Amino acid sequence: MDSERLFRRIGDPFGRHHRRVRGILTRTASGYIGEFMRQRVFESRNAVLRQFAATLAVSCLLVLAGLGGASAQSGTPAPDQGKAAAQPADAAKDAAQNQRRTDEFAEAAQVISGPAGNPECVWLGRRVVRLMWRDDLDTAFRHLDLYDRFGCPGGHIQAAFRCLTRFGAQIDPKVAETLDSRVHACWINPAAQPQQAAAAASQPAAPASGNPPSPQPAASPSPAASPSPAPPK
Repeated sequence: MDSERLFRRIGDPFGRHHRRVRGILTRTASGYIGEFMRQRVFESRNAVLRQFAATLAVSCLLVLAGLGGASAQSGTPAPDQGKAAAQPADAAKDAAQNQRRTDEFAEAAQVISGPAGNPECVWLGRRVVRLMWRDDLDTAFRHLDLYDRFGCPGGHIQAAFRCLTRFGAQIDPKVAETLDSRVHACWINPAAQPQQAAAAASQPAAPASGNPPSPQPAASPSPAASPSPAPPK
């Protein structure tokens, strides 16, 4: 009886050791099997995704080819052709704008006597007046500093802005050209008045001759000739 208990006590540690080793091996094998199955699932899913992407790419190419053929048949210009056609129009617009600026600088140099007619003073001064009208005072002050560095007269900016305030009713905030043209006009002539501009616009054209020709009376009809008497036989 005592020997059986002794052998049982000696065998218990070995049994627990074997059970622990068997559990570790079982968990390790299960982990390897699970990792292998996950890799197989990922590989199959990636293969399906690659096949779907290839199919989608081929479909997109076929659709684009069909659209290109349809646009060529209908005569619709391609986007690159539209850009190429718009480039000459943009170049012509830029050239016209540059020519207008050159004409404005020449006009200011002819009309204004003094530094205010110099191109750099005209360029910066009009920007300062425009920014002040738009209530962008921070940017206006930065331009005004450069304006002073060029030796441009500050009083001309004050007079031009005062002129612009007199024409506020004629400035459309939705049309930038109205503000630009009025700023230039006030820079050229700060003493302009709205009444003068309205009178010049509403003045009718003078007739070519002094008095209009008077209407001529209608000619009266001449009496019919009486028949002459027959000669005696």
